[in-house]
Amino acid sequence: MIKNERQYRIAKAQASRFRQTLENLQRRTAEPPDLHRRIARAQEDAVQSQLADLEQELREYESLKAGGFELEELHAIAGVATALIKARIARGLSHKELAERLGLKEQQIQRYEATDYVSASLGRIRDVANAIAEDRGVDRRRSA
Repeated sequence: MIKNERQYRIAKAQASRFRQTLENLQRRTAEPPDLHRRIARAQEDAVQSQLADLEQELREYESLKAGGFELEELHAIAGVATALIKARIARGLSHKELAERLGLKEQQIQRYEATDYVSASLGRIRDVANAIAEDRGVDRRRSA
């Protein structure tokens, strides 16, 4: 993802170089073969793939700059803490079990949940989500 104008300019320059490289490769394949056709085709495909990825990123950034972002997507962030708590419960994990997966003390998980994860870093929230989603080969849900 392109995150700023500097990265955008660099990506545009790279895309231009990829286009030129692709044209050169296509011209080369029209001449007498100096490379095996499969190798030449693989080179073309690789450059074309990288160019397509860059062009997609450029289009996305240009769209964002033009205001193409639904602010409603931000509301999903507000529900992350509740989703983590619900997922932990649904997976049948206690505070202690989740803490063990994360290498933390049980009290830390309790504090996170009591404060809706306000003191947790984004990295920690990602770690918690991964620990909850982790498949240990055992269905931990308890029957009622």
